[in-house]
Amino acid sequence: MRLLILLLLLVAGPLQAAELRLTSWNIAWLSLRPAGDPMIPAEINRRGPADVARLQAYAQRLEADIVALQEVDGPEAAARVFSPRDHAFFFPDEEDVQRTGFAVRRHLRVTQNPDLVALDVAPQARFSHRRGTDITVEWAGGRLRLLSIHLAAGCQSGPLEAERSRQCANLATQSSVLAGWVAAREREGIPYAILGDFNRRMDHPRDEMSATLEQAGRLLRANEGTSDPCWAGPRGGRPFISHILLGGPARGWMVPGSLRVMVYAERDRAMRDLISDHCPLSIRLRAR
Repeated sequence: MRLLILLLLLVAGPLQAAELRLTSWNIAWLSLRPAGDPMIPAEINRRGPADVARLQAYAQRLEADIVALQEVDGPEAAARVFSPRDHAFFFPDEEDVQRTGFAVRRHLRVTQNPDLVALDVAPQARFSHRRGTDITVEWAGGRLRLLSIHLAAGCQSGPLEAERSRQCANLATQSSVLAGWVAAREREGIPYAILGDFNRRMDHPRDEMSATLEQAGRLLRANEGTSDPCWAGPRGGRPFISHILLGGPARGWMVPGSLRVMVYAERDRAMRDLISDHCPLSIRLRAR
């Protein structure tokens, strides 16, 4: 697996009007809830003002048009990192702390579609498995359907078998739900993308999740054939578990060479809990 050449800090130049920059970013327990709140595990470090300012600076450097969010506790928490003057926020109708969502530049017209409720395979659990946030964006290049997801952890590779673990069984169910969403978009013949934390390595040629999704529709994995340099050690990058999948006409929209990962300047791994254990993953699209 070749290692993607990445920027330490992504500084984007002006984009053509018909280009769209998409980013996926899991910001790891971004919440305004006070210390001691029962919905926040006791071992989670609380971010101070300096930590939030650091996240704000990274968000500004992204210069993304659309950011698919994971582990963000609603629009108020998102507004601590992304300017509410410049961004509109879209979140599912649920109360989970680790929600999916979107931060979208206000010059874009957005329609929020019904949540992908079926992704939450344990809705009554204290820490549920999160709905998908589903939006349609209109831009100079046309319309694009987007889904932000954060799938169940604990089954990053290997068979998706209930006998193996409950986590793998949950991920198998979620894979089928996603495949249903993909199949619906394929029937509509529209461009679409799925962005987020799949909690799954999809680099194996016989990966079961990939196979399930491919049966529903042809997909381009934007980060295929690359490794994730986020918090990389001396041995280099690791397989991605966050991905951007493009489907329908959008399979041909990715600008060649536009894949980027914003690697944090901080090298002390103790900072992971105060920034995020995930780095933003970005691509540019140009409609054809």
